[in-house]
Amino acid sequence: AASAAVHDLGWRYLLGTFRCYVAVPSTAAALEVAGTALAACGAECDARLAVDIRADRVELGLADPGTGQVTARDAELARGITAALDERGYRTTAVADEGPRGVQLLEIAVDALDIPAVRPFWKAVLAYEDEPGGDGVVDPLRQGPAVWFQQMDAPRPQRNRIHFDLTVPHDEAQARVQAALDAGGVLVSDAAARSFWIVADREGNEVCVCTWQDRD
Repeated sequence: AASAAVHDLGWRYLLGTFRCYVAVPSTAAALEVAGTALAACGAECDARLAVDIRADRVELGLADPGTGQVTARDAELARGITAALDERGYRTTAVADEGPRGVQLLEIAVDALDIPAVRPFWKAVLAYEDEPGGDGVVDPLRQGPAVWFQQMDAPRPQRNRIHFDLTVPHDEAQARVQAALDAGGVLVSDAAARSFWIVADREGNEVCVCTWQDRD
């Protein structure tokens, strides 16, 4: 339902947030896009809206600050932002049709036998904070990738203990997997697709390409 609420607006649902970007020709235009989005959100912009400004791109994110998830209100704000930007000739999108890549979120997954024992280390060494509504740790500035912990039942010395989870728009995932395979990667497993595909480089280092789909 969350995905469907914003799909036609050019936004995508990733890891409990709504994400989109706007291609721009200059930093001045990027500031205009950011200002328009802030004005459309009104008093809620400080809590709900994330803005990443670059000279050629502005990336926008929406989520409820208390839960780290989206609500119907975030969908309303996405509609308002999209309409306001459209009036100024800007287009919200989430897939790589106007830039080098679409929106994505990166997580680092750490396999651990004793999660309570290792979690404080990662929180301290990265200067991270507790993930809202979750068991992982996140960058308080929301610049670095989130870290979450996967429970191990027994030591697995034959495989990597850290891997990347890359969450992409659901309608871009298979193309991203295919690009990785075309670049010399191998498909480790698609048993959990469309939730995630496991791919690896030639030496066995793994990445899970993830979407919101089939998570239940």
